[in-house]
Amino acid sequence: MQPLSRPLDQLKPRYDVVVVGSGYGGGVAASRLARCGQKICVLERGKEFATGAFPDRFPEFRRELRVSGKAVTMGPADALFQLNLGPDIHVLTGCGLGGGSLINAAVAMRPDDRVFADPLWPGELTRDTALEQGFERAARMLRPAFCPDVTELLKYQALQKASTALPGTASPAPIAVSFEEMRNPAGVSQPACTLCGDCCSGCNVGAKNTVYLTYLADAHAHGAEIYTGATATRIEREDGLWRIHFSSREGNGETDGGGQSVSAAIVILSAGTLGSTEILLRSRDAGLALSDRLGHGFSANGDIIAFGYGAKERINAVGVGHPAKIDIEPVGPCVAGQTKLADPQMLANEMYLQEGAMPSGLAPLLPVAFIPGGQLLGAAQSLIKGVYKGPFANLHTFFVVSHDEAAGKIVLKDDDVAIEWPDAAAQDVYARVDAMLEKAVRGTGAKYIKNPLAGTVMGQQPATAHPLGGCAIGHDADAGVVNHKCEVFDSGGAGDGQAVHDGLYVCDGAVMPRSLGVNPLFTITGLAERAMIHLARDRGWRFDDAPLTR
Repeated sequence: MQPLSRPLDQLKPRYDVVVVGSGYGGGVAASRLARCGQKICVLERGKEFATGAFPDRFPEFRRELRVSGKAVTMGPADALFQLNLGPDIHVLTGCGLGGGSLINAAVAMRPDDRVFADPLWPGELTRDTALEQGFERAARMLRPAFCPDVTELLKYQALQKASTALPGTASPAPIAVSFEEMRNPAGVSQPACTLCGDCCSGCNVGAKNTVYLTYLADAHAHGAEIYTGATATRIEREDGLWRIHFSSREGNGETDGGGQSVSAAIVILSAGTLGSTEILLRSRDAGLALSDRLGHGFSANGDIIAFGYGAKERINAVGVGHPAKIDIEPVGPCVAGQTKLADPQMLANEMYLQEGAMPSGLAPLLPVAFIPGGQLLGAAQSLIKGVYKGPFANLHTFFVVSHDEAAGKIVLKDDDVAIEWPDAAAQDVYARVDAMLEKAVRGTGAKYIKNPLAGTVMGQQPATAHPLGGCAIGHDADAGVVNHKCEVFDSGGAGDGQAVHDGLYVCDGAVMPRSLGVNPLFTITGLAERAMIHLARDRGWRFDDAPLTR
C-alpha cells in the first residue's frame, strides 16, 4: 500500500473540514465526510507506520516509547507508545497515523445495554435508529471475527482452566483481525493473521483491521489530505471559520514553536481522550466559551493489566513477531479469548477477564521486570530464548475491563495535560478485580502479580490503556461538553444550555460519560458513525459506506 500522508508544505490554508487526530473517531469522520464530497484535511501528531515498520525488537521499542510525568520525561514526543505517569493514575496511549488502533488488542464489542440506559446519556441517543446504523457500519468496516484456531492456543486453554474457579466460562473474543487473505472494504489487500502475538506493538503482518488500513485508507481514496507530524494546540473562531493552531515536528525532532494554522468551516476533534480535552482546555483559556464540565468525568474503564507467574503448564503468551524469531507453536492474537463475569443485578460488578500476550519487542524486559532486584539487567538481551523456553513460557498475561466511578479530572498543569484523581486506587473495583484474579491464577498453579514494576517510577498507581471522558456527552452544557450528536456546547449561548458551536465536534473516547465495561474501540467507532450520519443530515449531504472495489 502506498503511503497515505503527504508533506506538510502541501497543506492548504483552508478546507471544508479539518479532522484533528486519526484514531477511530477521526478515521470515521475523515472517511464519511470525504464520501460527502467535502475537502478534508487530517492532522495527526504522530508518524505514519507502513506495515512491517513497527518495532519488534527491544532497542526499536525503546526508541518508540515516550514517558512523561512530574518526575521524568524521556523519549521522542511523537513516539508510538505514550505513557503518561501521574500521581494518581497512569495512562498508556498510541501515537501515529491510526491512533490507538495501531497498538491495541483489537477487541471489538458493544457494551451491555444497561450502559446506554444510564441517565447520563441523552435520551436522543437511543430514540432514533442512527446509533444502530452506526454500529452496523462500524461492523462492516472493522469486521470483528473470532480466531478460528482459538481452542488450540495454549493461552486460551490456560484461560479455560483459570475460569474453572470463576462464575464464568471462557469463550472466543471478537477482534478486528483478518484471519484469511482478503481485499477489505477500503479496497486494501490484507493477508491472513499469522498468530504471532504482536498485535499490541503494531501488526507487521497487516492482518489487523486498524484505522490506518480501513477508514483512513478509504478517506484517502476519496480525496482526503492526510498530514503527520502536526500537533494541534488550540482552536478559535475567526471570521466565521474555525482556525486550528498547530506546531509541526521537523526532521531533527524539534518543534517549530506552534506558529502555524489552518482554517475550516467544520472541525472534528479526535485527538483522543487526553488530546481532545487538552486542546479544548487551552481553547477555553484563550476565550472559547465551553462547558464547566470540560475535563470532568475521566474514567479508566476499570482497567487492570496483571500477571500470573509460575503456572504449572506452558502458556505461550509472549509474541514471536513477524517474521517469527523462534519456531514454536502459534501464540495467537494478543487477545483471543475472554471470560465474562456477569452480574444481572449490578452492572458495576461486571467485568471481562481476557487472556493476553506480551509483544516480542518487550521479551528482553521480562526478566528485568519480574526477577527481584533486576540482577539480570545486563544479561536481559541474551535471555530472549529463555523467555520462550524458561519460566516466562508459563507466564499468564491478563487484561481486565470493568466499571469504575469515572471521577477523575483532566487538567492543564504548566501547559501539560495531567489527571487528578486522588482516590483512584481506593475504588472498590480494584479490590474486586484483585480477588477475582487471585482465584483465577490459583487454578493454574500460578502466583498473582499485580504490578511487577511496583517500586519503580510506576509506583502503586493503577494504569489504563482505555482512557475515557473529559468531553462527556450530556443533556445540556450543565451536564456535559457535547450533545448527543457530538456537537460542542456553547456556554455563552442560549439560556437553555442547548446552544452549540456551529461546526465544532468531538468524536473519540473523550465523549464517554461513564465507563463502558468493554474495550471501547467499537463504541467509539459506532458513536462517531452516528455523529457523521447526523452531521450529513443536518447539512443536506449524502454518503454511503459501500465497499471500494479497486
